Amino acid sequence: MNYKKVNPTRWIPAEQYNEHLIDPVIEMPENAKKTKNERLLFHVALTATDAPYSKWQCRIMYYWYKKAKNLPGSEMGKFTRVLHSGSPDNLMDEIPTFVVDPLPPGLDRGYVVLNRPWAFVQWLEKATIEEEYILMGEPDHIFINPLPNLARGGYPAAFPFFYIKPTEHEKILRKYFPEEKGPLTNIDPIGNSPVIIKKDLLEKIAPTWMNVSLKMKNDPETDNTFGWVLEMYAYAVASAYHGVQHILRKDFMLQPPWDTETGKKFILHFTYGCDYNMKGELTYGKFGEWRFDKRSYLRGPPPRNLSLPPPGVPESVVTLVKMVNEATANIPDWDTK
Repeated sequence: MNYKKVNPTRWIPAEQYNEHLIDPVIEMPENAKKTKNERLLFHVALTATDAPYSKWQCRIMYYWYKKAKNLPGSEMGKFTRVLHSGSPDNLMDEIPTFVVDPLPPGLDRGYVVLNRPWAFVQWLEKATIEEEYILMGEPDHIFINPLPNLARGGYPAAFPFFYIKPTEHEKILRKYFPEEKGPLTNIDPIGNSPVIIKKDLLEKIAPTWMNVSLKMKNDPETDNTFGWVLEMYAYAVASAYHGVQHILRKDFMLQPPWDTETGKKFILHFTYGCDYNMKGELTYGKFGEWRFDKRSYLRGPPPRNLSLPPPGVPESVVTLVKMVNEATANIPDWDTK
């Protein structure tokens, strides 16, 4: 039988190669490949601040969570916005919220995302979480299809990011992941979100994730190299440090404008700006004649009824704007909170 190599350590029969290329599961530990019959709910959690920019994204995310939660195929449980501003805000009655403390002043050095692992540490210690699994999401996530529990027992599910490349940063990562812990290929090419993980695993990983994040931020070489993805690398390192492997699911999420179709994916992540001319051509890096970029709304929410993209713009971008418009049309007091 002929075999083909699909990664540095795995070969598969040649007749399965093409099927592998289109399989949304691009990497699954052998022990995780079991048929799952039981329904296992996961708690949806995201960390947030009380800034207007964070609030309007959380409101849209929660709107679509409620729409998707009870659809066939969903294994979503309850929802919590972990608010790391230290005090309640005006969304407490709209979105289930658990208030935790921010890092001490100055410790995040202007990198607010460092509060994320600290927020999860506090929430896991203090909150009553009924579900056995947790989805770590973000405010700029929209559920476009019912989300099942993609994890398998002790194997969490994660989205593989093309720009997280542990094996290209051996000198830096060995500061936090010594050789006795194993090869750098043990560090998955992921961030902490989206991830579905067993609660007891996250309870072990979260303190390490927090400590590694702070150490990385305080090391100039690491900070300069990893920049805004530093905390993502910290989660990947912390997971590997505890011997945790993730099932990599490329169908977990899409990111317009680079991913042009929603298809059967589960989460739409609107982190990138979408800029197009009136011919429907992408003008990334240059303000388009038509554009949607969440950063245009740092001080307050986008208006209701945003204009739709011109003809020729990918379906994923059209879907994004339509879903934002539906949410803003149906969320009460949209412009005043």
